[in-house]
Amino acid sequence: MGALRKMIWGLMLAGWCLAGSPALAEKRVALVIGNSSYDKVARLANPANDAALVADTLKTAGFDDVSLRRDLKIADMRRALRDFVDKSRDADVAVIYYAGHGIEVDGVNYLVPVDAVLERDIDIFDEALSLERVLVSIEPAKKLRLVILDACRDSPFTRSMKRTLASRAVGRGLAKVEPTSPNTLIAFASKAGSTASDGDGKNSPFTTALVNHVVKPGLDLRRAFGYVRDDVLKNTGNKQEPYVYGSLGGDDVPLVAARPTATGPQADPQTAIRRDYELALQLGTRDGWEAFLRTYPEGFYADLAKGQVKKIAAEENRSAAVEKARQAEQEKARLAVEGARQAEQAKVAAAAKAAEEARVAAEKAKQVEQEKVAGAEKARLAEQEKVRLAAEKAKQAEQEKAADTEQARLAAEKAAEEKKQQLAAVAPADKPEQPTVDLPRALQAELRRVGCTTATVDGNWNAASQKALDLFNKHAGLKLEVKAASIEAFDAVKRKTSRVCPLICDTGFRTDGDRCVKITCRAGYRINDYNECERRQEPERPQAKGSAKQPQDKPKPVSGSSENNSGSAAAAAAAGGGCSYAACLSRCVRNTGDNQTCNIHCGVIQKNYAQTGRCVF
Repeated sequence: MGALRKMIWGLMLAGWCLAGSPALAEKRVALVIGNSSYDKVARLANPANDAALVADTLKTAGFDDVSLRRDLKIADMRRALRDFVDKSRDADVAVIYYAGHGIEVDGVNYLVPVDAVLERDIDIFDEALSLERVLVSIEPAKKLRLVILDACRDSPFTRSMKRTLASRAVGRGLAKVEPTSPNTLIAFASKAGSTASDGDGKNSPFTTALVNHVVKPGLDLRRAFGYVRDDVLKNTGNKQEPYVYGSLGGDDVPLVAARPTATGPQADPQTAIRRDYELALQLGTRDGWEAFLRTYPEGFYADLAKGQVKKIAAEENRSAAVEKARQAEQEKARLAVEGARQAEQAKVAAAAKAAEEARVAAEKAKQVEQEKVAGAEKARLAEQEKVRLAAEKAKQAEQEKAADTEQARLAAEKAAEEKKQQLAAVAPADKPEQPTVDLPRALQAELRRVGCTTATVDGNWNAASQKALDLFNKHAGLKLEVKAASIEAFDAVKRKTSRVCPLICDTGFRTDGDRCVKITCRAGYRINDYNECERRQEPERPQAKGSAKQPQDKPKPVSGSSENNSGSAAAAAAAGGGCSYAACLSRCVRNTGDNQTCNIHCGVIQKNYAQTGRCVF
């Protein structure tokens, strides 16, 4: 009976929403995703069913656009979110519902597409979509942004995923999140750090409670999610507690506007009795009719129910008589086969005849009861038709009254529009600005993180920002458009987990990880042209007057000495500076991108050049 009542409630809700839709100026759009058939892990039974149920519920509630997508790969999920940005830009309310696997890595929540492998923890950046990316898709909505995640299941990916860093945390369930945009709510099927249950039915406990409460007309979303929490806690034995993050203003924010107050005639008091009678009639069992009679012991429908009970009793008597006759026939056949005496056979035959007569009498009694029930049912249908005609007459009167009211409203709107045009001729009203996503600032921050710029993150996409993105294209092997910031460029840079643009140090500095540090020589040494420490040359001491000048052998130049360095520098200058340490390092890093190897390589080339005079790269 509960399932039938839910269906009736859905039909009534659809009628209320359709009746009230002309007065609603809000545009509501929704994207519903259900991922069940994963390639690398076991299939999930509920997400596809949950997504279909939510999509049908939102359509019935009068949403202007509901996109249902199932079993999306990573490229399809990105395309679906990109297309939904354009829909939410013109909408007042934007809703995204996702059912499937989710995972939390280093405090960031990700939605997992069906083609994800996730062999290592760093694969999450390329093979899944972050919750932040989902929030970007609903950011343009004007009044309400709602994300519902039934993705807190115990993910099998976390058990097989290899860790590349011991310090990288992979959590259980999803991590707590605080939206930065106003009028944004994020609902989890289970609060942060815990997992959700799929339940034993066709739909998960969370989705079942969700469709029963969030689309009730006029019910504030915060109270609706409170009712969802209560239902899930009750149905899971307090093992699963849904949670909502974000905040709204002081006014009620229903997902479906309140239905108009009824002004027509009061409902038929027999409606509830008639509804329960029809449910008992569909059930068609003695227990169902006895339950109905315990609730409604007197009245027209009680008499009908008693007739149904008699009909069932007659059928039971007939069945018992048929069974008794069958047993008698079996006994007769058994005695005949065994060669029983004729007297015993006659006795059995008499019993069989009596049983057959009882069966015939039961059949006649059943036929009589069926005729009585048919007559009562005919009377009930006639009464029901009478009630229907009266309701249609009242509805027609109400429609005529509504038409008069609508004409009065249109006249008032026309007068208000004329007054508004007169006022607009004097002082035109300012249009509210739509919220925009600051993609230039976000893209500048990502380019600075991967080492392609050191400029200040100010949200101004200037020549320096374009040069930084062009440098990223060169070293990442991509061809992104650099003239303006785009979501594609933001996604491409965000997927890089380490430095992309190489680090080049000046003479006198060396690389240390992602920074340049100054080279410090000990006492008596200095930095030569090869970026190495060498001993300083001592100046000659002056001889006293009159002393004989002793002949001395001219010392041979030592590799790396200042004399050789002067010769090397001169040779390098003659060759256009091609063998200088800075020129070598710049060329090597530009070709290989490996600072540490280039430092060693250019030092060896400088030594060979000082000894042989040849510049060989």
